[in-house]
Amino acid sequence: MNQIAISAVAPLPALSPARSLLIAVIGFLTLVDLFATQAILPSLAAEYGVIPSEIGVAANSTTLGMAVAGLLVGAFSANVERKRAITLSLLILSVPTALLAFAPNLTIFALLRVTQGLFMAAAFTLTLTHLAERCEHRTATALAAYVTGVVASNLIGRLTAAFVAGLVGATSSFLFFAALNVAGAVLVAFALTRNEPEAMTEHGRFWSAWARHLARPELLRTFAIGFLILFAFIGVFTYVGFVLMRPPHALSMGALGLVFLVFAPSMVTTPAAGRITDRYGPGVTIPASLGIALAGLALMVLPSLTFVIVGMTLVGIGTFFAQAVATGHVGRVAEGDKAAASGLYLSSYYCGGLFGAAIVGQLFDRFGWNAAVAGTSAALGLAAWLGRKLRMKRKVHE
Repeated sequence: MNQIAISAVAPLPALSPARSLLIAVIGFLTLVDLFATQAILPSLAAEYGVIPSEIGVAANSTTLGMAVAGLLVGAFSANVERKRAITLSLLILSVPTALLAFAPNLTIFALLRVTQGLFMAAAFTLTLTHLAERCEHRTATALAAYVTGVVASNLIGRLTAAFVAGLVGATSSFLFFAALNVAGAVLVAFALTRNEPEAMTEHGRFWSAWARHLARPELLRTFAIGFLILFAFIGVFTYVGFVLMRPPHALSMGALGLVFLVFAPSMVTTPAAGRITDRYGPGVTIPASLGIALAGLALMVLPSLTFVIVGMTLVGIGTFFAQAVATGHVGRVAEGDKAAASGLYLSSYYCGGLFGAAIVGQLFDRFGWNAAVAGTSAALGLAAWLGRKLRMKRKVHE
């Protein structure tokens, strides 16, 4: 499995710009609810009268639903037609999103976020599987385009959340995002191509695919890298807003929303993940990109707002690039039952997000921002070390 198989045939043509844009927009509309909430966490904390770690865990409890749904969808989607299931998942997602505008307390808020995660992950997992099945020879490029849409959800979603919350209030802004969920369902219904799902190789034993994937060290390392990437990303970006709204920075909600323009460069760098990984391999690209993120974390502990913003930019570039590489790697090296492999990866990935919100939140509340950054740095350092061991696998007919 760790051997590099090399092909001498001519490369396939790249995905068209229009197709790449379509994939990116679907990614944006699928996950915009996940990250947009982070831009209004200080307002939500005041709304519900809770401390940062409590609202951080409640808002990121979406990742619990996503971790569970990733496993379930991966296990039981063998005979599910992808396009129809993605459309239905996004349509149902709009319901808990709209209900968040009326959540009477933090417990109901958290439960609705978990419910969001269930349907968000269903759409996400099935879309990743659809791309791996339809774009098998260009998986890395297709998934890089999809992750670029996820980057856009971080940028545009946060900016929009801060702007809309300023107009109608933090809780009412969820009605706007429910409308985006419906728009995503409509886009998938009209734009994606129907295809026969890839059948499971062992019928009636859903755990067989899990066991086979988990028995492969290459995939295990990739799952662990995904866990650590989102652990660090959620950890740092959930609580940096509280730092920026306190002295010495004391930013307003509107100014905080503009700070999240730091994700704009990632929209330029992430689409290159597929091409660069094809050239250098994941064993080089993941450690290098996470090294950039670690440099950014070091800047974020400095008292200068300029250094903090530059640091946030570098963390975004590095983590999103590494995520695109890791996500594409799963699609390339999984042998059969790609839905199960994608589900295991996403379950691990989003479990990392929940643990990051909880553990880094405790570090932040108890010991301060520097301790929170140290915790996220340790996670990314371990991910970079694991990434060094990943190897490219090319199919003979690529």
